[in-house]
Amino acid sequence: MRFRPRAYREEPEINFIPLIDVLLVILIFLMVTTTYSRFAELQINLPTADAERQQDRPEQIDVAVDVQGRYSINRSPIAFSNAAAFSADLRRAAGSQKDPVVVITADAKAPHQSVINIMEAARLAGYGKITFTTQAGKK
Repeated sequence: MRFRPRAYREEPEINFIPLIDVLLVILIFLMVTTTYSRFAELQINLPTADAERQQDRPEQIDVAVDVQGRYSINRSPIAFSNAAAFSADLRRAAGSQKDPVVVITADAKAPHQSVINIMEAARLAGYGKITFTTQAGKK
């Protein structure tokens, strides 16, 4: 026996319109604030200097590397086998100098690794002063 009439219960429904509005606003915000960058090959120009040439320092070691990766210390060719052997060559070139400046002259097309090899050898030899030569800028 039913004393009460069965009441029709409405199923609760989720209103998706406010959810869609919020998602569209978030999407527009992300599209406006996102930057899209391309990764392309870097075009690097080697540095040029307009300063006057400094006089030769008495305590310096000139290290040069050419396009083929051939090294020279104070204008005498040296074969590079590893950084430890090259650091010994740097110490021999320094002689009695306590803390010489290592001046690296690298060809514009020389491999980057060649310059890193020289810097590593200078570090192993205990020489912390390193500088690079540049070509004079065109005016």
